[in-house]
Amino acid sequence: MKIGLDIMGGDYAPKAIVLGAIEASKILSDNQQLVLIGNKELALPILAEAGIEPSTFEFVHTTETISMGEHPTKAIAQKPNASINLGFQLLKEGKIDSFSSAGNTGAMLVGAMFSVKTVPGVIRPAIATNVPRLTAGFSVLLDVGANADCKPDSLLQFGLLGSLYAQHIYNHNNPAVALLNIGEEEEKGNMLTIAAHALMKETKAFNFIGNIEGRDLFEDHIDVIVCDGFTGNVVLKLAESFYALTLKKGFKDKFFSRFNYEQYGGSPILGVNAPVIIGHGISNPEAVKNMVLLSRNMIESNFVDKVKAAFK
Repeated sequence: MKIGLDIMGGDYAPKAIVLGAIEASKILSDNQQLVLIGNKELALPILAEAGIEPSTFEFVHTTETISMGEHPTKAIAQKPNASINLGFQLLKEGKIDSFSSAGNTGAMLVGAMFSVKTVPGVIRPAIATNVPRLTAGFSVLLDVGANADCKPDSLLQFGLLGSLYAQHIYNHNNPAVALLNIGEEEEKGNMLTIAAHALMKETKAFNFIGNIEGRDLFEDHIDVIVCDGFTGNVVLKLAESFYALTLKKGFKDKFFSRFNYEQYGGSPILGVNAPVIIGHGISNPEAVKNMVLLSRNMIESNFVDKVKAAFK
């Protein structure tokens, strides 16, 4: 198993990324190799300071990067030697089994669709994230930013993608899938959610439990929450603020501590032909470590094969 990691992506790259790779390497098995993609000359002093042999990792050296502010499509097309582009090239060629980066989110999404492409039958891939449940564990929320505008059949597919992810990554049996709406009644909502509800109500592809409202997001009985990418991104950014607010207010709470993005590291792009993880731009070593471990879990579970089988 080879896990690809862009060491040049993120606000604190390369140091935070390399330090996170070091922590992940202490957990990975002997047959699980981390492939670091980026400027090796910048990484070597970080490894030396930490007392880690460079031979611990496989390196793919490049000095070119895609910055956070660059236009994703232009950067993917015009910078073939950028670390994100090289990562996707290696993934496409099967030289690595997964690829993750805390760099430009748009470039990661565009790169995934241009290189490994979507699974046949998937209309649009979705970005998924974790939502802490009140008692324990997490629900899966998708889409959180890949598709600001959606059609009903895309939301239907998000339900299936989220259900597969909850089942095979979080081991939820027969995951309960809900549609985020402005009311529980099936006639509530806008044209999108009303039409999507009608499709989900009739499907046998997953366990649809109906509409939920924003106040229901953290309930224990919900495994998957489906929405368009615009709504999901607003919810995600609001949820991320909860942990920061507790720190500012000076109190600790077990539930709100689980909103700390460091714990889960990154958000997978579901519906593409290989495991691809997008990390938070402010990822620290702990978040990077968990992003790598999520990559490993997606590889070990053969998640992409499960998606292919479901959409065949």
